[in-house]
Amino acid sequence: MGIDITGLHHVGHIVHDMSQAMDCYRRLGFTVAAPAYPLLPRVAGGVAEPFGVANAHVQFPRNFIELVAVIDDPGRMPGEARPTPLQVPDDRLPGLLAAIGATTANIASFLQRFQGLHIMIADTPDIDGIAARLTAADIDHAGVHAVRRPVETHTGTTMEPVRYLEISAPGLPAGRVPEGRIGFAESAPAPLRGNQPHTVHPNGATGLVECVLCVADEALPALTQRYATYFGQARDGRPHSFDRANVTVVTASTLGDLLPGERPAALPAFVACTVSVRDIAATRQFLHDNDVHVSPTGREEIFVPAKAALGTAIIFRQEE
Repeated sequence: MGIDITGLHHVGHIVHDMSQAMDCYRRLGFTVAAPAYPLLPRVAGGVAEPFGVANAHVQFPRNFIELVAVIDDPGRMPGEARPTPLQVPDDRLPGLLAAIGATTANIASFLQRFQGLHIMIADTPDIDGIAARLTAADIDHAGVHAVRRPVETHTGTTMEPVRYLEISAPGLPAGRVPEGRIGFAESAPAPLRGNQPHTVHPNGATGLVECVLCVADEALPALTQRYATYFGQARDGRPHSFDRANVTVVTASTLGDLLPGERPAALPAFVACTVSVRDIAATRQFLHDNDVHVSPTGREEIFVPAKAALGTAIIFRQEE
């Protein structure tokens, strides 16, 4: 345990409106890539059209923040949208449509809870080892799946192979746990990562370094035990920090100590993510110049409140 998890792969911020979300993140000083809209025919031989969920990435050298929106109107896409045709043999089309439909239903149900963070995926170099370890611990999951996602490199867009696993909880649909969607994704091959151009963020952000989960006080012991099985033991003391996956757990009664004024939209819920920055003073000034209000955290960092960032607080931390 320990060498099979190497931090956060990504977090997913589920939003009502992709254009609004992109504008929000850009106002906060992040560079947001053009959103990908998958295209798929509804019947064999039909015309491919936007279907499922759209996503856009705030990319860092080792991980990313994903903006996710349900495609509820195939005729309406942002002007900068990147249509992404999905190639599938006719005999496999119904199965793919069903799988994407199930994923879309999950995303829609998360959005019904609240707009904000619902997805937390840990990074691993050994997804098969993770699957075996979880199976041995009687943790329900649907096994390892393989997909490809578009990645910008110095030589153009290439499709990066990604293998992933989602954890399921008893009594919930596949790929669901009470707080949302959590799982693991296998790291991209080192040569591909090294070929990605460096994304410059005007706010000085350099990486995704933490995801914050809020839980009811009485539910903390059970959740701590569950997360210890997933990610390894937390550090002693509070807030509970699962360092291998960069997840911090706080209780509803202590959330205000970390993020003054914040209230969870539901419990349990991911309430914030933390990004590192080159120069915290410069980041503060950038946000001030953009008329973005920030507050100090209980750890002497700064954060943008959830109400100003579409349902999730964004914490800025001076990089080490």
